[in-house]
Amino acid sequence: MTTSPTAALSRAGVSIWLDDLSRHRIESGELRDLLTTHHVVGVTTNPTIFAGAIGGGVGYGERIAACAARGLSASETIVELTTADVADACDIFADVYTASNGFDGRVSIEVEPGLARDTAGTVAQARELWARVDRPNAMIKIPATEEGLAAITATIAAGISVNVTLIFSIERYRQVINAYLTGLEQARAAGIDLSTIHSVASFFVSRVDTEIDTRLADLGTPEAQALLGQAAIANARLAYEVYTDTFSSERARHLGTLGANPQRPLWASTGVKNPDFPDTRYVTELVAHGVVNTMPEATLRAVADHGEVRGDTISSEYLESNQALNAVDALGIDYVALTEQLEREGLEKFDASWAELCDTVESALRESRA
Repeated sequence: MTTSPTAALSRAGVSIWLDDLSRHRIESGELRDLLTTHHVVGVTTNPTIFAGAIGGGVGYGERIAACAARGLSASETIVELTTADVADACDIFADVYTASNGFDGRVSIEVEPGLARDTAGTVAQARELWARVDRPNAMIKIPATEEGLAAITATIAAGISVNVTLIFSIERYRQVINAYLTGLEQARAAGIDLSTIHSVASFFVSRVDTEIDTRLADLGTPEAQALLGQAAIANARLAYEVYTDTFSSERARHLGTLGANPQRPLWASTGVKNPDFPDTRYVTELVAHGVVNTMPEATLRAVADHGEVRGDTISSEYLESNQALNAVDALGIDYVALTEQLEREGLEKFDASWAELCDTVESALRESRA
């Protein structure tokens, strides 16, 4: 039996997904290699990832030229390119999808960030992307804004698997789970086979530490210094407690008897930004059965090289996690306001990436038509 850290992570019940995708990764065989060498069993994408991939140009020239010849706009071309990448990645992971009964082998594609406050627009594009990719192991990413909650319910109710993204707070996470369960109930009423619907809830990690640690450093007290680097992991651990409690409820158990699947927690934003912390911190400190950890390549390779997997590092830490967040609150750092800020900033970053991507593709289309 292999004893690599990624193999140990998989045996501990963590699904390893790669937080990156490009045409080059697909065509060079790199993505397929990561499946066998690093136990990668899924992929997540977002506007920033595609801005980097398509902006880099490798593998997209001929496809953009073909879109130009068809008279497609920049936004239409982006959909054409990204759905093709996701469909091809889904094919690479098709065997994983089958072997895991649909839990893994998943590839996510996100609705346009400009739709984050538009419930009807999000649902319409979720349906469009699901149809365009046309693979059962795709997932449509929907941000967990207030408007996104209703969109999550409607999309799940239509039988479409969803990756809920940009979750920062425990309260919003509770609302996301409720949106999922409500969607399942509506799907059941519509006669849809619940076993075909899957979902993950992407709880962001490193950005919480970045923001809270900045405020702790500004305070500069011994109490504040002692809390550096603790909040994000505590926040995620308490989210896992919510997951285990909620999916043990009578409501969730009843849906399970009808074939429904639990909505697994997914740890996102797991690249460590503080050089004083171990670069595997947001992986090895968040191990528990049934979670997904989506990693940028640098984090994945760091874990594979020197990650120390110690088994479950979540379930026995609920009391300490509560104490850590209570201590942060006692220092005057407003958890609710902070998580709301992080949601706004996350959307702004995706908006900026989308605008950059549109500009890049528009320029490439003009060159092809010249």
